[in-house]
Amino acid sequence: MSDTPPKKLSDEDQARVEKYLNSGVNRVERRPFRPWLLLLVIVVVLTLLSLLSLLIARAKGVV
Repeated sequence: MSDTPPKKLSDEDQARVEKYLNSGVNRVERRPFRPWLLLLVIVVVLTLLSLLSLLIARAKGVV
């Protein structure tokens, strides 16, 4: 018995799939990931939401 799994695609179909994947149609140029900018955005949003919740609590007399 062979250890290779049975083929799901014929050789011709597999060649077409590989041609498409290597053609560059599905590639997108992206800017580099900047984790510090993401962290800054998260901190700013969290701070604004916290301040908003404090204002609401003061307006309702909870704090």
